[in-house]
Amino acid sequence: MALASLSRPGAPGRRRLRSALGAERVLDRPDVSIPAFADRIRGAQVDLVVSWFWTTRIPRRVLELAPVGSVGVHPSLLPRHRGPDPYFWAIESGDRITGVTAHRLADAYDTGAILAQRTLDIDPSWSAWTLARRLDRPSLALLRDVVRRIGEGATPPEVAQDEAAATLAPEPRDALLALSWDQPVDAIVRRIRAASPWPGAFTTLGDGVVTITRAVVTDEFPRALEPGEAAVRRDGVAVVRGRDRAIVLLEGRDEDETQLDAAGLADLVRGASVPFGEGVL
Repeated sequence: MALASLSRPGAPGRRRLRSALGAERVLDRPDVSIPAFADRIRGAQVDLVVSWFWTTRIPRRVLELAPVGSVGVHPSLLPRHRGPDPYFWAIESGDRITGVTAHRLADAYDTGAILAQRTLDIDPSWSAWTLARRLDRPSLALLRDVVRRIGEGATPPEVAQDEAAATLAPEPRDALLALSWDQPVDAIVRRIRAASPWPGAFTTLGDGVVTITRAVVTDEFPRALEPGEAAVRRDGVAVVRGRDRAIVLLEGRDEDETQLDAAGLADLVRGASVPFGEGVL
């Protein structure tokens, strides 16, 4: 008997799922850590626990109730980028290829044996949000394929993860999201992409703070600028000097979380309480 649990009560497909299984077998955001949840699993006599981006750790006592075991997917090529934000770290690290991994669930997040993987080339223009959307369908397709194979008695071979190759992907903190303008501009733009659109990479502008969510590298900037100085070019866009070149500010948010386009960001630079060539971001 199937039993489904949703991490978000309003998740897409909820009505269809309730229609297919029956409302009593679809649980909205249950607390998987309490004994009552394990009792529901035991009563349903499930053979396999399947997780697709479940947001909390599933206890061992639940996993052990399924005789065929468990399987989940993670949006990276494990053991690389274990943790809650592999999208940020794939872009921040300059990875050219990422992917999705189907794996057994274990006590520690993202450490279970690998069952199958699919790869995806990362376009150098993608933000973290774009990457997440590009991995959604492959992750679900891989999970369905692996579950089908398990159901047919052709479970893929389990491959233990190489702990020496493991990297972590924690949620980035403000200290990392604060842009440092003495870095090469390629690294600056990667961080902006990795943090976009939320939480966003940020910087100071005059007495305020601005979040930059889209930017591109440029060789067209006033050569008098020092790293961290900003100016508005003749074409009306704001540029900021990095260590080697500059970036063009295309999209962002102000301190009130108001969305800004290139013109709005240029207005902020013009309005900073410093003259041209000294607008330190």
